[in-house]
Amino acid sequence: MSIKKQYLKKKGICKVTFAVPESEGNGARKVHVVGEFNNWSTTATPMKRSRKGVFTASLDLQPGQQYQFRYLFDEHRWDNDKEADKSMGTPYPDAFNSVIQI
Repeated sequence: MSIKKQYLKKKGICKVTFAVPESEGNGARKVHVVGEFNNWSTTATPMKRSRKGVFTASLDLQPGQQYQFRYLFDEHRWDNDKEADKSMGTPYPDAFNSVIQI
């Protein structure tokens, strides 16, 4: 999994591209990126699958913020991004969210 940040100074935003390679999708047919930036909606940000099997989604996020997020595979399996800026505990026992700092 990976995260690419592209700061667009003229627009005052950061274009963030989230990517999940097919090898880490474990045969998933659908992947969504779910987090604070979309009010934890499990349907708002579907990732598109490329011909090479990589799932990607891009979002415009505000600089100076941090956002918790996770990936949702086939509407039932959650996973974190090991390349996130950091992780943060949740109210659930032994559960963590990925965090991206913009």
